Amino acid sequence: MTDITGAYDGGATGVMSGLIEGTRVATAMGWRPVEAIAVGDKVLTFDAGLQAVTRIERRALWSGETGCPTRFWPLEVPAGALGNREVMHLLPNQGVLLESDAAEMVYGDPFTLLPAQALDGVNGIHRVPPRHGVDVVILHFESEQVVFANSGALFFAPSSRDLLDRAFDADTASLYTVLPMDEAVILAEAIELEGQGAKTPSHVPNPEAICAAA
Repeated sequence: MTDITGAYDGGATGVMSGLIEGTRVATAMGWRPVEAIAVGDKVLTFDAGLQAVTRIERRALWSGETGCPTRFWPLEVPAGALGNREVMHLLPNQGVLLESDAAEMVYGDPFTLLPAQALDGVNGIHRVPPRHGVDVVILHFESEQVVFANSGALFFAPSSRDLLDRAFDADTASLYTVLPMDEAVILAEAIELEGQGAKTPSHVPNPEAICAAA
C-alpha cells in the first residue's frame, strides 16, 4: 500500500513507497520507465513470469510548497552497495528484496523483503533530498508481486485488492512479507557486519529474450 501523510502545513502530502519516476522495469516490451506503463501492460515478476498491471497510482513524492520533510527523503544506494549495477533511489517504506547469508541463518531463506529505510547507513546508503516535482508510481497486480528494475533491484508491488476484500477472503493469504522495522534493522546491521554479504538477487533478466521464447 502507498504510505501517505497529510499532517503538514496546507494539507501537503508525502509518499513513502512506490517507484520513483525514471525507474525502468522489465516488461513484455523490454525495459520501460515505470511512468510509461499502463493498465493491462505485462510486467515480468520474480515468481510468476509476466503479469498484467491491474491498477496504477501516480502521486507527487511531496506536494508541499516548502521543503520536503526528511522522513520522505529517498535513500540513495551507491552502485555496488547491495550488488546493484547502478545507483538507485528507494523510498523509505518501499520493500526491496535482498539475498544474504544473514537472512538464511535467521529465517532459513536467503531472500527477504526489507523496508528500504532499514538500510540507512549500510554500505554508504543514505537519504538525499528529492528533486522538486518528482512523481512516484505504484504498480498494482491481481496478486502481490516482486518486479525487476534495471538497476539490479527487485521491488515489492501490491495487490489491487483492498484490505476489506482481503479481510473477508480467507483464501487470500499474503504471498510476500516485508519485515517489520525492528527485525529489518537488526538484519541490516547483520548485513553490514557481513561486508558485501548482502546483495540484490543476481539473475536480472533480459525481458526481450524471455518474451521471444514465450
